[in-house]
Amino acid sequence: MDLRLMGFDSPLFQALNHLVEDSDKSTTNAPTQTYVRDARAMASTPADVKEYPNSYVFVIDMPGLKSSEIQVQVEDDNVLVITGERKREEEKEGAKYVRMERRIGKFMRKFVLPENANIEAISAVCQDGVLTVTVQKLPPPEPKKAKTIEVKVA
Repeated sequence: MDLRLMGFDSPLFQALNHLVEDSDKSTTNAPTQTYVRDARAMASTPADVKEYPNSYVFVIDMPGLKSSEIQVQVEDDNVLVITGERKREEEKEGAKYVRMERRIGKFMRKFVLPENANIEAISAVCQDGVLTVTVQKLPPPEPKKAKTIEVKVA
């Protein structure tokens, strides 16, 4: 069914129509379940990024996670990846949840580091549920000295 024939030609309805029409076709270009889970984890993990004269500092809330449950890695030489996962607590006998509002599941953030980030000098500290990752900056390159060329007499 073409929604445009019914007077629905806004971009939103066209996108929905495209999705409906493609749902019957093979979904080879559909995002994988892992991609969707990672995208959701990234969207729900807020972070603060600060720049200091000698470093970049990333501050992320990781409530309820121990430092052993958090991973900090550098991928592709310049992508800082911070992940963790909070699992549901085991229910004790006789107790049941009346309400469950605290977030469980995967936490993830990826940051493309600037060219002057020193990936050999990264530290991470988790204190009171707050992860602080510090990436030192490389010193600025030395200015190149002008090269003098001797002019010869022909």
